[in-house]
Amino acid sequence: MHLPKKGLRALGIAESFSGRVYSTLAGIVMRKDLKIDGFAFSRVKIGGMDATDGVLAIVDTLKRRDINVILLSGCVIAFFNIIDPAEVHDRTGLPVICVTYEASFGLEGDILHHFPGDTARLDAYHRLGDRTPHTLPDGQIMYLHSWGLDPADAGQICTAFTCEGKIPEPLRVARLAARAAQGSFWNHD
Repeated sequence: MHLPKKGLRALGIAESFSGRVYSTLAGIVMRKDLKIDGFAFSRVKIGGMDATDGVLAIVDTLKRRDINVILLSGCVIAFFNIIDPAEVHDRTGLPVICVTYEASFGLEGDILHHFPGDTARLDAYHRLGDRTPHTLPDGQIMYLHSWGLDPADAGQICTAFTCEGKIPEPLRVARLAARAAQGSFWNHD
């Protein structure tokens, strides 16, 4: 991947979860020069195990061959609906970076509390592995998982797409779009 290229494109995927039956996912295709040139939506069941399918539905809807990397705003979304980034990487052939913003001791206890005996969900969570802290030029820290590229390259990509604060622009805009779509006509189940 050629980082200096201004046409480098990231697909940022974020959700809006408001306690309903479904959570809305928005995918925004953004060039490194911060131009948006594509978007798509999907939805996943709150508390379900279809988050990976929701991410892949966005990729399939876009039908783009010029996306260079997928950024995910978290791997555990929609009330412990866990994305399998390794599967997303394998099925798309694209590097995947999962970005989170807070240090934590993990979610294992919460998963066991809300989904007792759900070993498939717990196994999916454990497969995510450890996050790597990445310090942005302004000193703020984000936490990354990456598949298909090393953590240093994942950090460079996130830095390249972060204008201010610690949320990469494709994820910030995707979150805004998901919030706007959450109350739309297609998500009233």
